[in-house]
Amino acid sequence: MNTAAAPPWLPLQLVPFFTLSYPTAPPAHPDSFPDSNYYAAGLLDGCYIVTAIAVMAILRDVTRLYVWEPFARWKLTRDLRNSKPNKLAHANGDGKANGAVNGNGHTAEYWITPAEKRKMNRSVMRFAEQGWSVMYYPFSWGLGVYVNRNFPTAVLNPINVWTGYPHTPLAGPVKFYYLLQTACYIHQMLVLNAEARRKDHWQMMAHHVITVALEIASYFYNYTRVGCLVLVLMDLCDGLLPLFGRVKDWDTMLIIHHEQLAKMLRYLGMSTLCDLAFVLFMTSWFFTRHVLFMLVIKATWEAWYVIPRVWDPSNGHFLTTKIYYAFFCMLVALQVIQLVWFTQICRVAYRVVSGKGAEDTRSDDEDDDDHKKDD
Repeated sequence: MNTAAAPPWLPLQLVPFFTLSYPTAPPAHPDSFPDSNYYAAGLLDGCYIVTAIAVMAILRDVTRLYVWEPFARWKLTRDLRNSKPNKLAHANGDGKANGAVNGNGHTAEYWITPAEKRKMNRSVMRFAEQGWSVMYYPFSWGLGVYVNRNFPTAVLNPINVWTGYPHTPLAGPVKFYYLLQTACYIHQMLVLNAEARRKDHWQMMAHHVITVALEIASYFYNYTRVGCLVLVLMDLCDGLLPLFGRVKDWDTMLIIHHEQLAKMLRYLGMSTLCDLAFVLFMTSWFFTRHVLFMLVIKATWEAWYVIPRVWDPSNGHFLTTKIYYAFFCMLVALQVIQLVWFTQICRVAYRVVSGKGAEDTRSDDEDDDDHKKDD
């Protein structure tokens, strides 16, 4: 436990839940984060992950209830009112008044049909569900860029994530980033089962399960540098859409848009902005998950010739032939799932080009049933 970093009033049993555990001496000649505190890995790190999951759950619900849902309901109600002619009715009429009283003692009535109300409630819910991603991913992507640009690695030639293995102990920012991202994906798995199921529910579950397994295994087997690179590439198109002018180093990335924002624009009825955001997101997805990610897989394949396959836990060396192939196959499995999703993205792109507008082909079954009822 890291009692030195904990406040004196914190009970000893709670210290692992609020501090990074296993502080240790820094390496003699660190190649990154020379001024950081260093840590080993251990089971107590799970306590910190539990705290991070709890904080994420609280922040997600608080912002959903008090920020995203009220804003979406106000926006959609205003747009619906502006799109329909004003209907006047007596204040004591049989309809439910929802407007301002005019000078003649009548109330400006904006009729909302049951179908419109169901559609609005569905859009409000979906908009609010994406709000947490809009908040979290810019932060996690920025932290990932900070961590990776301090490594002696290059995004277009990532073989250096393997050379010099094992990279132990871990610098404080690296450990914090890894535990935070692990908590994020576990939290997403819980949220995925709490929300209305989409058509690709099991694909998403498989993706998250494989990602969490990769994170935990790579953390304890000291494959953290390749893990940090994979995580920041995923966050790049999940959260932020970068503009690469000259991709040579991490500081060439420039934020210009957000994939989750594209979905939120659709739920608010901003179809043109949604289509533009989707096209930008599609470009980001292809470049990060089918170009840069393939370079990571290529570097992992080349690691066969770079790292000796021995089992030496006393020196932090956890790489055997079986473990190597298991890790490599999980990376390939992630790529296969992402290729399946990319085919769906291409279908939506065709809708944009053909003038039908962007629509999420992964919408949940409930949406389809409600559309039929509305029709």
